[in-house]
Amino acid sequence: MSPTEPSADRPPADRPSIDRPLTGIRVIDAVDGPMQTVGRILSDLGAEVLRIEPPTGSPARSAGVLHGDRSLTFDLRNAGKQSIVVDLTTADGRRTLRDLAADADLVIRDGVAHADLASSTLRERNPLLVVLDISDFGSFGDRAGWSATPDVHAAVSTVLSRSGLPDVEEPLLPPELLLYESAAVQAVWTAMLELAHVRATGVGDVADFSVSEGLLQILDPVFGVSGSARAGVALTDLPRGRPDARHYYPMFAAVDGMVRICVLSRRQWRGMFEWLGSPPEFADPEFDKVTSRYRAKDRLYPAIAAMFATLSVDDAVEQGQRFGVPTAGLASSREVLAQRAFSENGSFEPCTVGDQPALRHSGWYEIDDTRIGAKAGAPELGAGSASNSRTGVPIADDARPGRRPFDGLRVLDLGVIVVGAELGRLFGDYGAEVIKIESSAFPDGSRVIPRHAPITESASWGFRNRKSLGLNLRSDEGRRIFADLVRTSDVVLTNFKPGTLAKLGFDMDALLDLNPGIILSESSAFGNHGPWSRRLGYGPLVRASAGLSGLWSYPGESDGYSDAITVFPDHLVARLNASAIVALLMRRDRTGRGGRVSTAQVDAIFAAMADHLLAQSLDAERELRPEGNDRGIDAFRGLYPAAGTDEWLVVDAVGDDQFAAVASLIGRSEMRADPRYATAQSRWENRAELRKVLSEWTSTRTPFDAAAHLQAAGVPAGPMMRIPDIEADPHLRGRGVFGELIQPQLAGGLITNLGEARTQNLRPPLLQPAPLIAEHTRGVLRDVLGSTDDEIARLIELSVLEDDVQAAKPAVKG
Repeated sequence: MSPTEPSADRPPADRPSIDRPLTGIRVIDAVDGPMQTVGRILSDLGAEVLRIEPPTGSPARSAGVLHGDRSLTFDLRNAGKQSIVVDLTTADGRRTLRDLAADADLVIRDGVAHADLASSTLRERNPLLVVLDISDFGSFGDRAGWSATPDVHAAVSTVLSRSGLPDVEEPLLPPELLLYESAAVQAVWTAMLELAHVRATGVGDVADFSVSEGLLQILDPVFGVSGSARAGVALTDLPRGRPDARHYYPMFAAVDGMVRICVLSRRQWRGMFEWLGSPPEFADPEFDKVTSRYRAKDRLYPAIAAMFATLSVDDAVEQGQRFGVPTAGLASSREVLAQRAFSENGSFEPCTVGDQPALRHSGWYEIDDTRIGAKAGAPELGAGSASNSRTGVPIADDARPGRRPFDGLRVLDLGVIVVGAELGRLFGDYGAEVIKIESSAFPDGSRVIPRHAPITESASWGFRNRKSLGLNLRSDEGRRIFADLVRTSDVVLTNFKPGTLAKLGFDMDALLDLNPGIILSESSAFGNHGPWSRRLGYGPLVRASAGLSGLWSYPGESDGYSDAITVFPDHLVARLNASAIVALLMRRDRTGRGGRVSTAQVDAIFAAMADHLLAQSLDAERELRPEGNDRGIDAFRGLYPAAGTDEWLVVDAVGDDQFAAVASLIGRSEMRADPRYATAQSRWENRAELRKVLSEWTSTRTPFDAAAHLQAAGVPAGPMMRIPDIEADPHLRGRGVFGELIQPQLAGGLITNLGEARTQNLRPPLLQPAPLIAEHTRGVLRDVLGSTDDEIARLIELSVLEDDVQAAKPAVKG
């Protein structure tokens, strides 16, 4: 039995009858670095992924999280792929890869630089081919050629600058496992977007994908929609230092652990008020506003803490759900694996590693209500071959060069907050008509507006390229209108709690009755199945339940949890769903039928932790714990002070060669011969002295200057960048990463992300402003459904439709 293959005592989560949406698509996977998850996700979706390895095997087979001499990381990242041995150091091997690319849809690679394998060469025989070239900082620009690690990317992506607490001297490095796994999801979306472009144009492309730029867009992006707890305050408006965001999603001690709550809406606060026993001190209606509660946190939070101190974690969570207050316990990784809810929802399944029973994460997706995990275990070296079943990307009948990938696609957007905003935007950016269905009576949490402004920067970024339809779905007439829209549309987007759409009368069967080709996208906190499926959930609560919040904290600090400011995994989930939607559109081209994709936020987190959790299931003594800024393995690693106030850089030197390079650079070459520093272990034992020596050098230089010198010496390093740094960064500017979004209600333009990668043929995203609530109601009813002005007026009078009254308001300062 292949390592990590599902064990015989339980059938695989994937039923044999499922029609995986990327069936017939062939991918050549020449990725040996940490981005191997890209091919794994494409394989889960049904693509035939041919893993290219040298005769000695990929170095990834012995890297990552190990169980004995077996790499669990490799096993999980390569499950379901085919292994083909190709010696790229020989002309014959390079010819073999060119032959494989000639009959493929997508090539993904990192570091294949031989002239015989240039992107243009690969595409000579296959003009429909997409080549996704992955590197840390891109193929051109000031940082091209720099090397990186997860911690270097955390620094350069600005995430480090917001991680940690203001009353602690150092910022806090986020868990390493987040960085490349997040970037891999962005790369999958880039690949699927490019395949959609082939479908629309009949033209292939080359995408220069930078991990660094991907992280700027997917891991708590600076120029993107933010969580509703920020009350419309964009990251660009936060103070320079690390913000204390613990009051957004506060933690409280229970009798036997920690509990996190999420009280954002008026309804949630009313539940919290009742749960507290309706204390007169907090009865003023002013407390219905989240900002008022933040101002009163020094009085309010002690009252909540006193109540939780009398409850167990389980009792607190159960009572929170009963009172309508989103509540979650802070779980350890051991508790995650023991949690019945995560086996019953399909997140984990039994497997064997060798002959030892274990638990593995079962994948990202449900397709048509069936969990699709890996098609098989990781392949043995050379145990694979290309099949005869490739059908390729279906080219649209009206395909022509210059089209955007989703021109002609109509999307009904019922999504809310971050996942909802991001998912609709991804399609609107590239040509889809995205109709956001909303109501001022039940506004999207991302519509929270401070300072009486008509729209925020966050909503402007998140809702761009949409039309807004004000529609009351709780009325019979409103549901009739929605049904008519479904008949004329291609995709429906939701991220409601499971069962909400069915209560409105639009479960999947009803949607398919209206339109057999409709595609439904769903996402929720804990998935569609199991005892937690109806549980109220937000990203911070999911992080706590999944064991991530406990890892993102200062070791030994009882109140050191530092993930509250971060929006994760919302942006990942949006891209996971978007990728599956494109795959389902391609399956619809083959079969004529629609389909359904469902994801759970918790699975996006478990996927990033999967190799560590698998290792723990094999070793009862093992448990994931927060590392803080001491990463282990070697010295000259971690966070170092730079010249200036609260300026830092990451240095990540591992191994004898990189230690010697640092020693020479800082003028301490004699350390290379010192027996105290002869091995990684001895350097780690003497890390305090080494840290002092390197800090003396870094503290006299700016973080940018110090990082540049270290990189020139071959040592991974990166400055801790803040928002103003990336706005003015020559490397990002030179690569065309940013554009300008003009939002009429805000004074001045907004810097915005401009595309997922640097491409040759894919047109850049559209930059139309975000709508105000119900701004396009009349136009949508007239243009899409053919309604008359009199009929529209009647429905507005009956409050079935809502008409915008704000669009003409003057601009205000953003």
